[in-house]
Amino acid sequence: MGIIGWIILGLLAGGIAKVLLPGRDPGGLIGTTLIGIAGAFTGGWLSAKFLDRSIQNDFFDLATWGSAIAGSLVLLIAYRILFGNSRN
Repeated sequence: MGIIGWIILGLLAGGIAKVLLPGRDPGGLIGTTLIGIAGAFTGGWLSAKFLDRSIQNDFFDLATWGSAIAGSLVLLIAYRILFGNSRN
C-alpha cells in the first residue's frame, strides 16, 4: 500500500476514532483528521516493529485497519489530555 493508501486509511481511521470517542476536540475536524493520519502511520509502524506484524500491501487487511484505528485512538486521547483544557 502506498502513501496515498495510508493517508486514506488514516482519514477513515480518524473518523472511526472520532465516532468511538465523541466530544469536542481542541483542533476540530481538521485536527482530528490529521491525528487520524498520524495515528495510522504510528499504528502501522508500531505493529510492524513490536508485534512482528508486517505491513500488508492489501488495503482491506483487518489487522492493518485495527492498528491504524488503535494508533488514532491513542493519539486522540493524548491530544485531548495535553490540549483539551485550553478552551475555558
